[in-house]
Amino acid sequence: MTTISTGVPDSHGLTRLRWRIGDILTIGYRNLLQLKQAPGQIIGTLVFPLAAVVLFGYVFGSAIPIGDGGNYRAYLMPGLFVMSTVTTLVTAMITIASDSDRGVMDRFRSMPASRSSILLGQTGADLLVNGVTLLVMAGAGLLVGWRVQTGTGSALGAFGLLMLLQFAVSWVGIFLGTVFRNVQTAAKLGPLIMPVTMISNVFVPTSGMPTVLRTVADWNPVSAAAGACRQLFGNQAATASSVDPAWPIAHPVAATIGWSVLLVVVFMPLAIRRFDTGPH
Repeated sequence: MTTISTGVPDSHGLTRLRWRIGDILTIGYRNLLQLKQAPGQIIGTLVFPLAAVVLFGYVFGSAIPIGDGGNYRAYLMPGLFVMSTVTTLVTAMITIASDSDRGVMDRFRSMPASRSSILLGQTGADLLVNGVTLLVMAGAGLLVGWRVQTGTGSALGAFGLLMLLQFAVSWVGIFLGTVFRNVQTAAKLGPLIMPVTMISNVFVPTSGMPTVLRTVADWNPVSAAAGACRQLFGNQAATASSVDPAWPIAHPVAATIGWSVLLVVVFMPLAIRRFDTGPH
C-alpha cells in the first residue's frame, strides 16, 4: 500500500521536540539555581577576570617582551579569553562528578527524559556562565587599554568561536565527570588542565620555545583558539618565526573550528553512552 503524504507536520515529532527543549531548559535552570548555594563561585566568576588581567598583564607582562614593541596586554587578552573558556572543562567535570556522587544522576536516569537533553542542559548552563565571564573579562580588558581593532562582525565571530570551543570542552568535562564519579577525585584532577593552557601561545609566542615544546604548543588547540581570537580581534600577532608555522598557527580559525567539532563528535556520544549505562 502506498502512503500518501498530507504535508502536515508530524505532531508526535513536534511534541517530542518540545519535550526535549523543555528538558534542556529545566536541567539548565536547575544547574543555574545551584549557583545560589555556591556564592563563592559567583564571586570567582566576577573577580577572576580582573585578577587575571592584573596579574598576567601587569606583573608578568612587565617582564615579557613582544616583538616590534607590541602591547603585551593586547596580545594577552585573547589568550585569557581562551584560558577562561578551556578551564570551564573542570567546572563541568566537578558538577557531573558531584551529581553522580550524590545519586542525582541515578534519579535523572529514572526520569522519562532524553539522556542527551539532560546533558545538554548542563552544557547550556555552562555556556551562559562562561558568556558572563567573558563579558566581565572583556570589560576588565577595556579598562586596561585592550581594544578590538577590527569590525563588530569579526569581534562577534571571535566570541562565537569561544562559545563553540566552550561547548566542545564541556562535553570533555561531562565525560570525565561520568568516569571519575567522585567529587574529590575530580577536584584533584582539575589542576591538570593548567599545563594544557600553559604549553601554548596564550602568554608568549611559541617561536622562542625549544623545537619539541614549540611543536606541542603549535598543535595545542588552545594555541589555535588564541591565535584565532587575536586574528579576529585584530590584536598583536605573535612574533614572526624563522621557520614555517604549523598549519593550526597559520590557519587558526579553521583549526579551532576543526578541533571543536572533533571534540564534540568524539566526546558527546561517549558522555551520553557513559551516562546512559550508569555506574559499572
